[in-house]
Amino acid sequence: AFLCLGRCLLVPLVLSEARSLVSRFLQIIVDDDDSKVWSLYDAGPKSVRCPIIFLPPVSGTAEVFFQQVLALTGWGYRVISLQYPVYWDLLEFCDGFRKLLDHLQLDKVHLFGASLGGFLAQKFAEYTHKSPRVHSLVLCNSFSDTSIFNQTWTANSFWLMPAFLLKKIVLGNFARGPMDPKMADGIDFMVDRLESLNQSELASRLTLNCQNSYVEPHKIKDVAVTIIDVFDQSALSLEAKEEMYKLYPNARRAHLKTGGNFPYLCRSAEVNLYIQIHLRQFHGTRFAAISPDMINAEELEVHASRQDSDDDQ
Repeated sequence: AFLCLGRCLLVPLVLSEARSLVSRFLQIIVDDDDSKVWSLYDAGPKSVRCPIIFLPPVSGTAEVFFQQVLALTGWGYRVISLQYPVYWDLLEFCDGFRKLLDHLQLDKVHLFGASLGGFLAQKFAEYTHKSPRVHSLVLCNSFSDTSIFNQTWTANSFWLMPAFLLKKIVLGNFARGPMDPKMADGIDFMVDRLESLNQSELASRLTLNCQNSYVEPHKIKDVAVTIIDVFDQSALSLEAKEEMYKLYPNARRAHLKTGGNFPYLCRSAEVNLYIQIHLRQFHGTRFAAISPDMINAEELEVHASRQDSDDDQ
């Protein structure tokens, strides 16, 4: 589960200790095909009926958001970090995710998506727009149109490729060269998570990432959005980022000077602060992701974090 990063970013935890930290590790089947298993950590107060759910990138698993799970639940939020089963089609994914929310008895949720996870979050919000299931979106290093990768013509052949070749394709987008220790740790951890994925998991994710599709913004215009991106090297082009700004002109923008492809790992304090600020707008409503009796303590925490951030600058 929560593994130690290469340079001890996280104290080593055995599997049972890690799972007890986040309250519950679940494996859930919602499709007729019992090979499709959703794996997730459900942490924080179960009385909260509109939690924030984290969706990982192509190379990620439910564990990649461990720093968000531990911090946000400590402040009183209900957090679900999940790993999706093998789906080869966006509609199939959206239908499976809807069934998962039904199984968990969650009417509406907030979604945090990183890269592919952000694209899937947008497509799910679009898919359910007539009967909305998504109350807000936090999109981290994400995109709105798969054509930016220039891989739509190969999307239907990923299923044929061996695992080592698929991993090579994904690793080609990882940063190289000199970088600070935390970013190096983050990449080490993501490489480890990538190694844990089998051929069908990786091929299906790359298929979803690259098959010809784009977000229809008019269908999700009423969803509150925060966009988190980085100014340094990442797999996303400047054009892709600007397209997101055009798509969501009213979105809150959270910019990180550095953070690479995985800021939720190597710049977790800043990312966690932006998530808190995003979720705070729903306090006092039935869509709050936090336990009501924790709000005052959480407000003080945000204020202190902002003070520290201002002092650093």
